[in-house]
Amino acid sequence: MRTTAPGQSALLLLDVAVVLQQENVDYAVIGAMAAAVHGVVRASLDADAVLSLTTQDAQRLEKVFAAAGFQTELRRGDMDDPIACLLALTDTQGNRVDLVIGLRGMEAATFARAIVVPFMGQMLRFVCREDFLAMKAYAGGPQDVDDARKVIKAAGDSLDLALLRRLAVQYGRSAATALESLLAERR
Repeated sequence: MRTTAPGQSALLLLDVAVVLQQENVDYAVIGAMAAAVHGVVRASLDADAVLSLTTQDAQRLEKVFAAAGFQTELRRGDMDDPIACLLALTDTQGNRVDLVIGLRGMEAATFARAIVVPFMGQMLRFVCREDFLAMKAYAGGPQDVDDARKVIKAAGDSLDLALLRRLAVQYGRSAATALESLLAERR
């Protein structure tokens, strides 16, 4: 692993991405690292990604990461949880990468729309801006709303509003309403 100290979750993500590629698991980075790619830099202690993986395959993937030297914890959501599974990966330094599996409302095409960005000599896949914003509207926490507001501002007129609205609707009425409120602020 590339990490040598705490505060290096982005480096741990690089190691995670290598394993995901070896296992042919499609992924897209979300969270603070995706916010940075879309124009909003903020601090975070972990890195996050969504996976194109069934919950049944999550247990197998957990074993692969454990064999590769990661500390793993697989958590399954209940019926009301918008996340079916979360695979938390840590190293001995306390760095963390959370892999989200089965995000309710997210369409499979999210991975086809992902953008590839070079990071420290490696290519990483990030959710596109519209998927990022729809996910943030769905999550709805104060940090999520702030991230979305800033990314909308940074995007200016370059957002695909039709795609963005369609994606938000898939996450449910509250996500669509939250998104419309955010979009109204930019006028």
